[in-house]
Amino acid sequence: MKYKSVFDIIGPVMIGPSSSHTAGAARIGRATRTLFGKEPTWAEIHLYGSFAKTYKGHGTDVAIVGGLLDYNTDDTRISDSLSIAKQKGINIQFFQDDAATDHPNTARIKMGDGTDQLELVGISIGGGKVEITELNGFELHLSGNHPAILVMHNDRFGAIASVTKILAKHEINIGRMEVSRKDVGQEALMVIEVDQNVDDSIEKELRGADHILHITKIVD
Repeated sequence: MKYKSVFDIIGPVMIGPSSSHTAGAARIGRATRTLFGKEPTWAEIHLYGSFAKTYKGHGTDVAIVGGLLDYNTDDTRISDSLSIAKQKGINIQFFQDDAATDHPNTARIKMGDGTDQLELVGISIGGGKVEITELNGFELHLSGNHPAILVMHNDRFGAIASVTKILAKHEINIGRMEVSRKDVGQEALMVIEVDQNVDDSIEKELRGADHILHITKIVD
């Protein structure tokens, strides 16, 4: 089955009982897994607001872990995701956090494999739809409605131009773009939504652009 994006993984049948607390939670988990690019060996899942209060009753815990295991929202294995993760040796910890958040259905997922680590904040906005609002400390707004390129780069003069010049050369139109950085001269993140998928050859060219550290693409 082909999905339109990393977030567009809602099947004809979902594992209930709630689109926001279960399907949305699974999409947050699977988005984290896809952006990480491999199966983690550990994960810390912090739940806020309504997620924190009802996560066991609504299946938010099994849904997020099912997503981390790369399961679709209609995959019946989601119900057993906690035991499957344990069998795989993946150490999963849940935390109920009472910190204030902008949205009641918020999850912060930290995970890694001993070599790499990723931290992501996602919100379930209803009907199984989600938005990623933070990635490794960088603020962003990513819904997965369009193909996108996430570019980690050094905060240097010409870094953004080097990327946009390559996209323009290949006649790839930018629909929306945002850039965030933690401090002047440090690492920065470009989030570029485009009107068409970026071929592997173009991705390879982008990786060689000035000051680029890492690229992740989300396809349609």
